[in-house]
Amino acid sequence: MKGSFVYTGVRVRDMDRAVDFFTRVLGMRLEGRVKVRWTKGEFANLLSGDGKHWLELNWYADDSPVAGPYREGDELDHLGFEVEDLNEALERLKEDGYTPKHGPFHGGGWHVAFVPVVDGLWLDVFHRGPLKRRHKAKPTPKGTRRPKRR
Repeated sequence: MKGSFVYTGVRVRDMDRAVDFFTRVLGMRLEGRVKVRWTKGEFANLLSGDGKHWLELNWYADDSPVAGPYREGDELDHLGFEVEDLNEALERLKEDGYTPKHGPFHGGGWHVAFVPVVDGLWLDVFHRGPLKRRHKAKPTPKGTRRPKRR
């Protein structure tokens, strides 16, 4: 799978306290906060002062279907990889035995899938913008001929 490592997702226990620390103390810029119903959680995107590093903070309720109660050692949530062709990237991961557990999801120009990989780590494999279309020739039924080109 070819892609660009774009961000690190970190799990936090208190979103407000974490956002305050990274913005006020470390000088990062809050780009947005989003509540996500299906995860029973929220995420916040922050950029470093120079705009080169992206950090995603993730908070989940104790009864979240994707995380469960927080435990020490759960701080690293996932690594985000942006790819040019989401379908191709997911096919490549599947060939190597890594199947998406959540997604792909499509909305707002984003296409995202979450894939468990090694030692409890997850990848957020995503593409921004239109997806590449796959064109497959329809099989010709047996006993028929394709029309000749003129």
